[in-house]
Parts: sequence; C-alpha cells; structure tokens
Amino acid sequence: MSTTVPHYPFTAVVGMDDLRLALLLNAVSPAVGGVLVRGEKGTAKSTAVRALAALMPPVDVVPGCRFSCDPAAPDPACPDGPHEAAQGVSRPARMVELPVGASEDRLVGALDIERALSEGKKAFEPGLLADAHRGVLYVDEVNLLHDHLVDLLLDAAAMGASYVEREGVSVRHAARFLLVGTMNPEEGELRPQLLDRFGLTVEVAASREPDQRVEVVRRRLAYDEDPAGFSARWEAEESALRERIAAARTLLPSVKLGDDALRQIAAVCAAFEVDGMRADIVTARTATALAAWDGRTEVRTEDVRQAALLSLPHRRRRNPFDAPGLDTEKLDRTLDEFDGGDNDPEPDGPQPDGPDGGPDGGPDGGGGLPPADGPQEPQGPQERQEPGAADEARETPDRPSRPEPAPNDSAPHDTESHGTGGQGGGEQGAVAAAEPFRARVLSVPGLGEGAAGRRSRARTAHGRTTGAHRPRGALTKLHLAATVQAAAPHQHARGRRGPGLVVRRDDLRQAVREGREGNLVLFVVDASGSMAARKRMSAVKGAVLSLLLDAYQRRDKVGLVTFRGSSAEVALPPTSSVEAGAARLEALPTGGRTPLAAGLLKAREVLRVERLRDPSRRPLLVTVTDGRATGGPEPVALASRAARLLAAEGTASVVVDCESGPVRLGLAGALARDLGGPAVTLDELRADSVAALVRNVQGTRRAA
Repeated sequence: MSTTVPHYPFTAVVGMDDLRLALLLNAVSPAVGGVLVRGEKGTAKSTAVRALAALMPPVDVVPGCRFSCDPAAPDPACPDGPHEAAQGVSRPARMVELPVGASEDRLVGALDIERALSEGKKAFEPGLLADAHRGVLYVDEVNLLHDHLVDLLLDAAAMGASYVEREGVSVRHAARFLLVGTMNPEEGELRPQLLDRFGLTVEVAASREPDQRVEVVRRRLAYDEDPAGFSARWEAEESALRERIAAARTLLPSVKLGDDALRQIAAVCAAFEVDGMRADIVTARTATALAAWDGRTEVRTEDVRQAALLSLPHRRRRNPFDAPGLDTEKLDRTLDEFDGGDNDPEPDGPQPDGPDGGPDGGPDGGGGLPPADGPQEPQGPQERQEPGAADEARETPDRPSRPEPAPNDSAPHDTESHGTGGQGGGEQGAVAAAEPFRARVLSVPGLGEGAAGRRSRARTAHGRTTGAHRPRGALTKLHLAATVQAAAPHQHARGRRGPGLVVRRDDLRQAVREGREGNLVLFVVDASGSMAARKRMSAVKGAVLSLLLDAYQRRDKVGLVTFRGSSAEVALPPTSSVEAGAARLEALPTGGRTPLAAGLLKAREVLRVERLRDPSRRPLLVTVTDGRATGGPEPVALASRAARLLAAEGTASVVVDCESGPVRLGLAGALARDLGGPAVTLDELRADSVAALVRNVQGTRRAA
C-alpha cells in the first residue's frame, strides 16, 4: 500500500492568477522558456509549482532508457542508444528539484575518468538534467545558486541538450524540460543576464484581503488534516484542467501569429527599450500559447498585452536598484498605435466571472489568466471563496524609491561640536545619495576558499589551474598531465601491451584551480552630526551606493552598521540583497555625537557571528568616516583600541576618509593605521581617478 502523500491540488490554490497563468502557459508550450517566481516568503510559490507536475500529461519512454527517450522519435545521440523500434511504456511526467547546494556533477552528470582513460569507455552517470527531461525542473531559491550552475542550467534549457566534457571526453544527451525557479528578492537578485534567460517572471505577494486569507487558511488546514480526501474532492477539476492543457498543446501548432500582432510585439519591446531580441521571441511564443489556451487559432491584441505583462518587466532592469515593472498606460498606448484593427473580434458568448472564477480570468492590467470558455476553477465542498477576492493577491511588495535630490545646503560641513562637552547637532532628515560611479576594486589579502565570486583570490572549482594533488574523496577535476606523469613509470610493471595507458586509481590527480571568491563586505557608516552637511552626506551615500553596486557585481554579501548619538546599530544584517542595503542607506538620518568605538565594536560582533555561520566567507570591513570620535571619556582612545582589536583578529579593512575643507586633522588616516588597512578619499574610490593608489589591502598591511 502506497504511503505517498498527494501534492496540494493546483486548482485549490487561492488567487495567484499571474503565477497560475505563467505555469500553465509553459505547460502548454515549454518553448516559452520557463518561469521565475519572485516573492516574499510564505506565498505558496513552491506549493503551486509542485502541484503543476500532477497536471502534466504522461509521457511514453523507451524501456530501460535512463534519458527518457520518446519511442516515437528516440534521440539518435542518446548515451543509452541506439534504440531499436519497441513498444514504449507510459509514466507520469517527473518533477525534479535542484537543491541549492548541488554540485556541477549532480546537475549535469558525472564521467568515470578512470574507466575512460584505462578502458576507453564513456561510463556516464546521469544527473538531474537527464532526470528532468520531458518533465519539470524546479529550482527553489535560484538566486542562491552559484552563477556557473545557473549558467549550465539555462544553457541546457535554451539548447534542449546537456553537454558534459571532462579532459577531452564528451557526452551529450537531450534535456528538454519546463524550468521553474523561485526566489525571495530580499535574499539577493539574479544578474540581469540570467534574468533575461527566464521566459516569464511573476511577482507574488500575500493577499491583504481578510476573506481571501481566511480561505487560504481553511483550505490548507483541510489539506493537512486529510491530504488524500482533500485531493479527491478536487480531482474532477484537476482532470478537467489536465484535459485542457492537452487540448491546448494539440491546438498550438495551428495558431497563426499575424503580421499585425508581430508589429505590436516589436513596437512594445522597442518602446520599453529591452536589450536584445530574446524579449520579442519570448513575447511572441507567449502570445501564441495564450491563444491556444483560449481555444483560438489567431493571436489577438489582448494576447500580446498579456504576454508583454509577463515577459517584459524583468528585462527592463538596468541595475540591481531598479524595481521590475511595466507602465501599463504606455503599453496600452503602444498597442493602440500599432493596432491593425482586424485582430480583436468581439468575444462570443458570456465570459467567466472574476479572477477566482477559474484559472481563466484576471483583473485588468495585471497579467492574470485570459478569459476563456474552459472549466471554471473548482469550488470544493465547504471550501468556497468569495468572487473577486484575488485582486489583493496581485499586490507587489513595497519597494524603496529614491527620494528627490535635496537642494544644496549652504550650512558648514561640520554641524557638531567636537569638544568633550559638546552636545552635537540635532537629527536631520535623510539626504538623497549622489549619483553612483564605477568604484575601484577592494580585495581581501591572501588566498581564500569561499563561495565563487569576483572579488578576492581563492581556490575554486573553476579558474586557472595552478597545481595538482591526490584527490580527497571523489575526483571532480582531473589534472591530465599530472595523472599521466604519475602512471608513466609503472607501465612496464603493470604489463602494458599496446598503445593504451594502464591507469590505477592511485595515479589520478585532482587539479588545483585558482579563481575569485565573493566576500562579506560590511559597511560601518558614520551618521553623526559631523557628517550632516547635505553636500557631504550626499557624496558619502553616493560612494557607499557605488560600493554596493560593486559588491552586487562581484557576488558579495553586504551588511550595514551605522553609528550616531550615543550608540551603533545594525541597519542591515549580512545579506545577499544589495537592493535592501541601498534602501536602508537612502533612509539613513544624521545628527548627534560620533560614537566611533561603538560602531567598530558593533561591527566586530557582527563579524564574529558571521564567522560561525559561514566560516569560509572572508570579510572586508569598509569604515566610512572623517575619523572624529566624541562622547564619553577618551572617545578617540576607545576607538583606537576597538580598531586594534579588529586588526588583531585579522579583519581586512579599508577606511574611506570623508574629511573635507581646507583644514584636515588626518584622524581617518590614524584610524586606518590602527585597523591595519589603507585610508582612501572619496575621490580615490573612483575607478577613473588619476591618483596612483595601491588598492589591495595586503600591501598596506605589510607596509604597516
């Protein structure tokens, strides 16, 4: 008797019209290119994706083929082939999950290098890409995957095949699947190049409508209490939706994409200034799938509009601080301007009610499900919800917007009295950051072993080969020359005959490679009265924003500690979301005394905790201050002792000297010497600065 717990039914998901539509369109036409689901935690992203697999039509496969070849058209290059004509066996479509910590070999498969060298056989163990062929590949927290794994994943999705190459031994197999990734933007963004590779992107958020939230809880509790019974009550609706997917797949090749619709697609993509041509192609495929889903054979303006709302928002981002989105008024104006006038006949018959009347209707302007005459969304016994309740589910999380630049202030640079008895300036409101610039590279000394990135030198799985050693555990990267050199002296003793090389496991050598790692960049920002002059604080925020952009590009984690008044606080705990860092920076007020020691000690505590959580990620401390310290007894001496504590623990540091004006005290330079790192001015942070500056922290520390 099976003990498998059934997945939550797809048709029982409340609201989430954009998400359901995007998943269903990819089920109809995998050529759309997959779905990236962005949203806050606890919004049923994973539940909906896992429920989709049960709706996928079953597939016929060649018996015994590890790569799920179609018996009607087997892959001629299948590693398990060639396949002779045989009766296929039917099985459900698979949903394969890719864990965040998966290795490259687990994703693409592994070659037995020892057998390849000694026996000339391509002994290949399939990976997750082979398992997902003709099914669904689901990547939860795709933004936390290593970049090279995301590249491999998206390359396979685009080409429909996976290639595995190890030291001249190559294996290729088919890998066509529906790719779905989920992510929480608070934990970091994907690079724009990777965002562009996902066909559609959907933003999800929890509903703010009480009735809808009640219905979500009611259904979830009913499912948890009796999963099998709950699923059985929704089986009729699941079957109807499954049949509709199959019918749309059959109709898809007959759908006509006319010249008028193509002009609208091209005009919309040009109007929103998206890069490249992938957006046009994806929008065209999505509009075609929408028409097939609606049971039509011609693409209409409404299909183009819906497709653009799903395929373009994420392609408009120019930097990580841009919020994805689309101006619907501009979209409608462009569509009207290029409307041929003959591709929008009036719909026949009554239309379904509301966004929750089925996976078929959505509110205007939101990319919901298109109107169709298909089955209504199921309303299970005692589990009905109010119509129209899904509107709130479409709300996107609040995103920070940069305030308008403040007018220039003629106040003096230093608004704080720096004597031991001074009270300091009062709190001032947040000042807008100056325009960011391309920052020079700051790096951590030595050779690390952290997560792959682009900042500091490290031993990595990818990069230039610097040496070889005996493998510790499974061999992952063969050093061919070192292996041959180790095996060569033993060929006579091993009875070698003929051209083949007799290789034993002890001969194998693992390649040692050096690349770049990502670091934890912890900013300690002085927000006291001495920094409160508008021009100075605007420049400081612009510099930190530039360093945040640099951290994003180099795949670092970032954190933010601020100090003012009588204490310091962690404004942003270490995170991969530089977007969150920029938002906290924009809202940073200034004023009060300068508790520099408190800021450094708070940073020390943050780094101590992070070393326990992620010991392989090396930190870089960036202190942004003019070096002044006030408040309490001997504030300068206390700050000096705190700095020497950080230096004694081996923390790599840089001080950004914000002091300005004709009279300079050089306090930031003294702080840098205590920290064992360099002090750089705001101007010297610019990559195009003419100042001759050695930026590697190691050089300064050695000189000290």
